[in-house]
Amino acid sequence: MTLYRTPWDPDPVPQAPPPIVPEPLPKKRRGRRPRPTAPPVTTAPPWLYHHLTVSGPAAALAHFAAAACGAGVIPWRLDGAQIEEEVFALAVAQPAARRGLTVAGCHILARRFRAAVEARHARAVDLVGRSRACPFDLHTLLPVPAQILALGPNDPTALAWLREHWGIADGLRQVVPRPAATAGRRLPAGHAVIGYGFFTSGATPQAAVIRLTARWAGLRFKLRPRPPD
Repeated sequence: MTLYRTPWDPDPVPQAPPPIVPEPLPKKRRGRRPRPTAPPVTTAPPWLYHHLTVSGPAAALAHFAAAACGAGVIPWRLDGAQIEEEVFALAVAQPAARRGLTVAGCHILARRFRAAVEARHARAVDLVGRSRACPFDLHTLLPVPAQILALGPNDPTALAWLREHWGIADGLRQVVPRPAATAGRRLPAGHAVIGYGFFTSGATPQAAVIRLTARWAGLRFKLRPRPPD
């Protein structure tokens, strides 16, 4: 079944990746060349925690902080018919003795699931442009074009756009301000610093930071992946 990344779903509990312990090198044998071994396969952790620190002239920084606030929602267009079809297919594929529903019941279940998804999605999308609950909203700062939103969150073209412009294939999660953020250096008079913490799924939004640096030329952006606080 297609994974629908909807803003109302609770986030999984992110966990820090286990430390990677290097394997010892094989002992060299005399008179015989050791066989080459394939490099160990490593996978990216499912959740990455980041600190973003922004510093610069106080007035410009305050302007950026105000502009960065948004709903924290990407207003994708959802295909309700596809959702209903996939839920029905998943339900009816179960053996009749196990699913506890008739074929007609599977249709009813799929329709109700679709209606619930569409209603909740509509409420979330309605917050875009009105809510400022998220202190650092990438869709507010670097909006996803309408023609990309119309494709839906799982379309390959939409995912490619996100990776190119944001560096990630989904929105930021659990975005919070960091009141104790520091720039790591002494700031000139009249300068200030703000910080954000957030999780991403398997990638770092470096592409977004590069674009923000170009748009807010007077500010200094520093992005660092790090273990969760």
